[in-house]
Amino acid sequence: MNELLAYFAGEMPGINAFLAAEADTFDGLVREVARHVLLSGGKRIRPMLTILFARVMGGQDKNALPIACAIEMLHTATLLHDDVLDQAETRRGKTSAHVAFGVTQTILAGDVLLALATKLGADYDTPRLNSLLAAGTMATAQGEILELAHTASPTVDRAAYLDIVIGKTARLIETACRCGAALATPDRAAEDLAGAYGLNLGIAFQLVDDALDYTVSASEMGKPAGGDLREGKMTLPLILLLESLPKDEAAALLAKLRDQLLTEEEAGRIVASIRQKGLAEKTREAAQAYGDLALRELEALPLSPERVVLTQAAEYVLTRRK
Repeated sequence: MNELLAYFAGEMPGINAFLAAEADTFDGLVREVARHVLLSGGKRIRPMLTILFARVMGGQDKNALPIACAIEMLHTATLLHDDVLDQAETRRGKTSAHVAFGVTQTILAGDVLLALATKLGADYDTPRLNSLLAAGTMATAQGEILELAHTASPTVDRAAYLDIVIGKTARLIETACRCGAALATPDRAAEDLAGAYGLNLGIAFQLVDDALDYTVSASEMGKPAGGDLREGKMTLPLILLLESLPKDEAAALLAKLRDQLLTEEEAGRIVASIRQKGLAEKTREAAQAYGDLALRELEALPLSPERVVLTQAAEYVLTRRK
């Protein structure tokens, strides 16, 4: 992982400085909200993927920083809106923006970030980038809507779960990769390779995240284990548990999730059962399969420092423990 860490360390200051400068172009409360959420940390995986694919596809002479940061702004806007929907009180160890500044203000600040991301893409005068940004935004919003609908009426449905994962997480990671490739070259085959890597990496990322929700301690994750369960979200560890239960028990649990009647004691027992049955580990096995698909795409690329980092990025996603 040494190359990955070194590459990220080299690029992170530029990404953070660009985001800070853009946030400072706003006035008043919008500036405060933007700085609160844009500069609160984060792995910056999406903008790094944009930069990496711009370079690995031959675009070393292109300035990938604005489009990379546009992707991060899209991601940040979705987090602002997501925290409002989930009524989350914290984000990355800090008070959520809607708690600190108000719901209406936070929603509108998210809208401003979406608009700024679109402008940054348009400034390249490359129509394909505009199309990719718009498609990524639409897919993410649709994924969130799917999750809301599935939470209100939960079912044991792996296909529906995968659709949610692709929409709310994987498509934007795919978009990050596609934007980097599209900046470097008009070759759609190159863009499709980058997109396939990003889509499969994004699915793996969310599967690992869903597994960690049941295994990582509250102090490490920033929220209690089983947070998704308490919010009524049907993720793969819970789906696997429901599939293992007698039909009447599964139906009773689904009803409690739908009606939001799950007690803390019951939630604790479910988390313990998922751990005892190794269902988080089975979820990680599913993530590994998608990670392998992502890695396979890289085999068509010539060996380069960026390809090495992209390989290690996939390995990091698959092995992370928090």
